[in-house]
Amino acid sequence: MSARRIELVEVSPRDGLQNEPEILSTEVKLELIRRAVAAGVRRLEAASFVNPKRVPQMADAEAVMAGVPKDDGVTYIGLVLNRRGFDRAAEAGCREVNYALVASDAFSERNQGTTIERGIEVLDDIAGAARDAGIRCSATISAAFGCPFQGVVKPERVHGLIARCAGLDLFEIGIADTIGVAAPGEVAEMFSEASRLAPGARLRGHFHNTRNTGIANAFAAVEAGAHALDASIGGVGGCPFAPAATGNIPSEDLIYMLHRLGIETGIDIEALIETAHWIETQLGRAVPAMVSRAGNFPPAELRA
Repeated sequence: MSARRIELVEVSPRDGLQNEPEILSTEVKLELIRRAVAAGVRRLEAASFVNPKRVPQMADAEAVMAGVPKDDGVTYIGLVLNRRGFDRAAEAGCREVNYALVASDAFSERNQGTTIERGIEVLDDIAGAARDAGIRCSATISAAFGCPFQGVVKPERVHGLIARCAGLDLFEIGIADTIGVAAPGEVAEMFSEASRLAPGARLRGHFHNTRNTGIANAFAAVEAGAHALDASIGGVGGCPFAPAATGNIPSEDLIYMLHRLGIETGIDIEALIETAHWIETQLGRAVPAMVSRAGNFPPAELRA
C-alpha cells in the first residue's frame, strides 16, 4: 500500500455518548473534546441537535458548542436530522453539519420520523441553507448494509442514494454500517461503486463493531479509497434506535492499524489510550477497545 493520509473523524462526544445509560455532564463532554483535540484530532462530532426527549444525552448541545476549544484548525460537526436541527446547529456556531440519510424506510421512520424520499428533500434543503450560511454540509447514508427491522439492504438502493447525494452541494458522503453487519468484501464493493457514482467526492466510512468486523471493514474502506473514517475513543457508543447496537470502532484500535500500515493520521495514539482510560472512570466501566487494554507496540521503552 502506498503512503497516504486518512482523516480520523472522532465521534465519541456524539455517537459515542448518545447510547450510554449515564448522562454525562457538559464539563465531562468538553474535557473529552479537549483531550481529543490535544491528541491531534482536527475534525470531530461535538453534538447532535435532536429532540432532547428522544436523546436526553444530547440535551446540552448548545452548551457543548459554546464551550469547545476555540482552535481555528479544528472543525466541530453537529449532527442534524431536520431543518430545525440545522437552524439550531447554525445558531450554536457549527461550521459543519452532518445529515443522516437512512437507507431503510423502516429505520428512517424510527430514527427520523420520515421516509427516505422525504429525507432526500430535507437534505437538499439543508445543503442549500448550509451553502448560503457558509457552513459545510455532509451526508451519511446510514444502515447502508442492513436494517434491524427489514434485514439486508440491497446495494442497489444505497447506490441510488449515493448518486443522488452526488448531485447535491455536499462536502462529503459518508457510508455507515450502523448496526455492524457488513463484511469487508461488501464494504470494498460499496466504496468502489461510490467512487464511480460520485467521482471526485470525499468518501467517509462509519463502522460499528457489533459482530467484530468493524476494523476489517475500515481496512476494506481504506483499500477502496475512503478519505476519512469515523471512530470513537474507547469504542463507546451505538445508535439508541438500533436494538442490540454496540459501539463504534475504537479510535485507538483504528489508529494503531493505520500507523502500522504506514498511513499518516496526525494522531497521538498514546494520548488516545490515556483518554480511553479516563473515559472508563467517567462511565464506571471498562470500554471495549483492545489497544487501550493491551497498549501500543512497540512499548515506549523499546522504541528506537
